Amino acid sequence: MRDDIINYLTIEIKNRAESENNKFGIGVLNHIEAVVKNAEILANKYNADKEVCIIAAWLHDIASITDYKLYEEHHIHGVEIASEILRKFKYDDDKSELVKACILNHRGSIDNKRLSKEEQIIADADAISHFDNIPSLLYLAYKEKNMNIEEGKNFVKNKLERSFKKLSNESKNFYKEKFENVMKIL
Repeated sequence: MRDDIINYLTIEIKNRAESENNKFGIGVLNHIEAVVKNAEILANKYNADKEVCIIAAWLHDIASITDYKLYEEHHIHGVEIASEILRKFKYDDDKSELVKACILNHRGSIDNKRLSKEEQIIADADAISHFDNIPSLLYLAYKEKNMNIEEGKNFVKNKLERSFKKLSNESKNFYKEKFENVMKIL
């Protein structure tokens, strides 16, 4: 495991999340940390390259938190930023390509072909991370969008249902109980 890169990313992503340039606020760090946690769990479950998954999870939203103007195509710009970082650490070329493919194909809202287990894991970890950040979704609904109780509940519920639908079939089975328990609460 390349602890040098992972330690660097842990600090670098935190610094970027805390920056005034990050329009998503510090809550995005909770999202990224949840993606990292779920990517590691899924990499172990699906016997994928855990190091690649962890590095890709840390980097998957780096463009969004670096410059909001990059948000719409953050998956593309993220590949460029990741490439610079990985090159700086002289990271293995084949693994770098896989990390970049994970970043490029992580968005559930874009129908990209995911050709590796690692790419699917990052997409699934990104989608399921919303279940680990329900307070942030409630904050978004009630504070940022000024919704009433019922509107906010439905907003969060719909967001979580969409996220669950984006999961691969294997991950749907794995996270089914988590999904059902959250839906009962809402």
